[in-house]
Amino acid sequence: MSPVALPSHNVAVLYGPKDLRVEQRSVWPPAQNQAQVAVVSTGLCGSDLHYYMHGRNGDFAVRAPLVLGHEAAGIVTAVGPGVKNLVPGQRVAIEAGVYCRTCDFCTKGRYNLCKSMRFCSSAAVFPHADGTLQGRMNHPAFVLHPLPDNCSFEQAALAEPLSVLIHASRRANLSSGQSVLVYGVGAIGLLACAVANSLGASRVVAIDINQTRLDFARTNGFACQTFCLPPADRAKTTDEQLRRAKENSQAALAEFGAPAGFDVVFECTGAEPVIQMSVHTAIAGGKVMLIGMGTRNVVLPLSTAALREVDIQGSFRYANTYPAALALLASGKLKNVDKLITHRFPLQDTKRAFDLLSRGQDDDGNMVLKVMIESS
Repeated sequence: MSPVALPSHNVAVLYGPKDLRVEQRSVWPPAQNQAQVAVVSTGLCGSDLHYYMHGRNGDFAVRAPLVLGHEAAGIVTAVGPGVKNLVPGQRVAIEAGVYCRTCDFCTKGRYNLCKSMRFCSSAAVFPHADGTLQGRMNHPAFVLHPLPDNCSFEQAALAEPLSVLIHASRRANLSSGQSVLVYGVGAIGLLACAVANSLGASRVVAIDINQTRLDFARTNGFACQTFCLPPADRAKTTDEQLRRAKENSQAALAEFGAPAGFDVVFECTGAEPVIQMSVHTAIAGGKVMLIGMGTRNVVLPLSTAALREVDIQGSFRYANTYPAALALLASGKLKNVDKLITHRFPLQDTKRAFDLLSRGQDDDGNMVLKVMIESS
């Protein structure tokens, strides 16, 4: 089919650091086993922001124009040959990771570790897989999830970051009655608090360096108590950093009235000093879940972890979580989760949205948490 005969749509395309252009592209019909989705809402993520600001996210550099966005939901507008589970007009959440379904990881249910994973909006593979900051998107039908009737498009876009915390909670075997400490109360940390509360945690507390975010977490019921880490100059030596981590941990536990520590610690910052603190603030026999990604190589107080049998576990993206995430969002059990969405922009203003997200505060002094892009 000639592109001349095809309809067009708007696409937000990243060409390099802070070089994002909204342009028109042809809308191709969905291929075999694909469905076409009119994207309605896309939440901007920290990884999207890294690509926008630096043209890369860690080791993954943008090598060709890339469409960002992977937290999204929309409406099916067409289905390709072989699609039996979806029909035009159906509302769906878009799971951005497309996995092979045949390797050992996939067949064992751990498809987040699939070596052939193509994740939309990521430069980890080349050619890159475009993301959801566009009007129409063709996507494999097996990773499109129907929405419950009482789940909005914006809530469905939150299913992606929520899935990260559902996956981490499963790996931690988090259960009712356990105490939980969350480091970092950006969108991911707040969702960690929300998931812990929904699972019946006996107590959920949070630590951050930003008092405004901590106030938001406490006021809106995400955490029952908070602690703001005092500002400090960077430690000059590793020994000094480890000493500070232990001292800050003791101060936080004293503030919380929990000298023994917490059953499960969600580390959502990726900052080395905080990862070190997480080991000290877990209870003997407790668990530390490493969710934040930031520092590539970390010095850890491993002897402390070993002697106290603190399990340190990694958690990467998610697998088999979307149905549970959508059901949880529709259930009303995540109190005030809609308040995470603080700002909204149309697709043509995506560059302004990223600039706002990078500042962390709008012109009126309001905190920026989750920014939504409305494509349709």
